[in-house]
Amino acid sequence: MKMRTAEINRKTNETEIQLALSLDGSGESRIHTGCGFLDHMLTLFARHGRFDLTLTCKGDTEVDDHHTVEDIGIALGSALKEALGEKRGVTRYGSFLLPMDESLILTAVDLSGRAHLSYALEIPAQKVGDFDTELTEEFFLGFVRSAAITLHIRQLAGRNSHHIIEGAFKSVARSLAAAVAIDAAHQNEIPSTKGVL
Repeated sequence: MKMRTAEINRKTNETEIQLALSLDGSGESRIHTGCGFLDHMLTLFARHGRFDLTLTCKGDTEVDDHHTVEDIGIALGSALKEALGEKRGVTRYGSFLLPMDESLILTAVDLSGRAHLSYALEIPAQKVGDFDTELTEEFFLGFVRSAAITLHIRQLAGRNSHHIIEGAFKSVARSLAAAVAIDAAHQNEIPSTKGVL
């Protein structure tokens, strides 16, 4: 089977990102973003999706983490899109209901070729450590737009901000893992009546 990998080098006046992604990995990661909480979330994302992910970012974190978080979302989405290629043989859809202590997060993914994010997290705290919690949505917006996927994120329960965000990253990873998995019975088909995704 062709290895589904991508390498992204993205440089702007605000960030410089090097990223390597393998969809058929074991969940290994080496992540240094300059934002400790995001490092933690992306390490969990790689592990729960069984993706191999190497990522470094030099960003203008002396301003805040906004550009770093958004641009990493964009770079990761670009890598996903490149690694999937024409999406032949993929399952296409995936969903996962993930409990994280008192939090319960439902996510669903369609590798549709259409960028859409439906985001419904109600995060009570403005910050987790130094991380601005509103940047969670910015990350997923950047990711969805560059990956050209449909992603729904629903919070069914939760009070602890860390648990809610962590549950979202883990649930998205597991939904994606299901969606990108090769359907052995239809591995030569593109799962769309249009013949293209």
